[in-house]
Amino acid sequence: MGHHALSSQESYNPNHLLDMLLGKMQLKNDAALSRMLEVAPPVISKIRHHRLPVGASLLIRMHEVTGMSIRDLRDLMGDRRTKYRLSDAQGRPKPEDRPQQAAPQETADAGMSH
Repeated sequence: MGHHALSSQESYNPNHLLDMLLGKMQLKNDAALSRMLEVAPPVISKIRHHRLPVGASLLIRMHEVTGMSIRDLRDLMGDRRTKYRLSDAQGRPKPEDRPQQAAPQETADAGMSH
């Protein structure tokens, strides 16, 4: 099975998760939910409109506030993956942090005797 973006999964529905959180925490609207989760209101709106995924840090915050397990929270939004992967950009060393590699010519010459 090929790699597909989570948002393309038919079962993925972050609105279900957000609606369940509203009910569980007895909140009136998304603005109250954003205050509880300590995120800007546009974040919730972008998640609802599938323009922003539910990131790991927000998932952890939901866990801290509700006491629900990460697995249960992911199940509520239809995320059935067994691993939660970071984006390609996260965790990669910055170009200036990477060790300098020897130039190809130097590497090729290193094993040769003159």
